[in-house]
Amino acid sequence: MTKEEINAHPMKSYEGPIHVIRRPEQIERAVKQLEKETVLGFDTETRPTFRVGEYYPPAILQLVGEKAAYIFQLRHCRLSPALLGLLANPRIVKAGVALDRDVQELNKLAAFSPAGFVDVAKLVKWAGYMNHGLRGLATVLLGFRISKRAQTSNWDRATLTRAQIEYAATDAWVGRELYRKLQELLPEMTADEPATNDWEPGPNPQMSEVEKPKPRNPKRARRTKAPNSTRPARRRRDAKRKRTPPGP
Repeated sequence: MTKEEINAHPMKSYEGPIHVIRRPEQIERAVKQLEKETVLGFDTETRPTFRVGEYYPPAILQLVGEKAAYIFQLRHCRLSPALLGLLANPRIVKAGVALDRDVQELNKLAAFSPAGFVDVAKLVKWAGYMNHGLRGLATVLLGFRISKRAQTSNWDRATLTRAQIEYAATDAWVGRELYRKLQELLPEMTADEPATNDWEPGPNPQMSEVEKPKPRNPKRARRTKAPNSTRPARRRRDAKRKRTPPGP
């Protein structure tokens, strides 16, 4: 899908209530609500880097349920045991796009065993769709586009702007909506069953097994010159004798 085709779709953003979590005591209440969900939209945002070697940890963690979005400002509230337990809960799906790096970076802040994570991009790729990324998939599967304006803003600021809050909630919400859409299109791959610590989805049951490369012919592989063979050298000496003219 071209940029022009994407821009022809209507713009949409998350319209539900958004709770910004800044204090440790707010985490417990938020986690209790999120634990009631079966599918959560998941994403993180990190302060952008503009110099080689510059690094920033994730600044916020977004989790969106059916009724509300929760944005955890990690510079204020950190990753509490309750929140880590939610991220390690295999019974609650955490859906998003390109989750590997996000999960790895969160694990650097506090060690946990991630479970229940589903990468929507991998699902659609294995289902035969083109991998368009979050915004492309929103256009193709959901019929709307989402803004990118706040993508490179300073996510580590003490107080997030309204634009940042809306952007962050929308990104995680779209991950959840994409997963729900795929539940309709690919019920075999998105069945609501307990997830495991191996959070990458399995192969597409609708596709035939990818043909594996054929093994090399063992007989052909063994047809190599023996290291101590003297035949080539003997042939070269015989040819040299024939070319050498007889002496006087």
